[in-house]
Amino acid sequence: MHPLDPVPAIRHIQTSRDNVFAVDIVGEVTSADVENLYGLLEGAYELHDQLDILVRATQFESIDWSGVSEATMREGREHAEAHVRRCATVGGPDWTRQLNGFFAPSTPVEIRYFAAEDEAEAWAWIDAREIPEDI
Repeated sequence: MHPLDPVPAIRHIQTSRDNVFAVDIVGEVTSADVENLYGLLEGAYELHDQLDILVRATQFESIDWSGVSEATMREGREHAEAHVRRCATVGGPDWTRQLNGFFAPSTPVEIRYFAAEDEAEAWAWIDAREIPEDI
């Protein structure tokens, strides 16, 4: 990565369970960030039939969906419906209504929103913890 390249807005978080996919969303999310997120999820789906997801958005600013194709959105939804068991969102906007509308009504994905100060509860709900990276 070149020093002047923008830092990705979606960053993977290491967790105590290998079938938990966690990300931190920071700043402005571009359509390239969204495409990258879908790619990371596809890799996780290859490794695990069922995933729990935690999305921390305490420093989230905005998202640009304009460059994400309808086909990518449709495929992302279909794969999430097949693989996601629970999804916790922490901080930022409460996306649970939009996420519930994203999935088919018959999909048994559990989605919960947690305020930033309740992040520990979100980790407990998905039965995992963050593993800080050694830098």
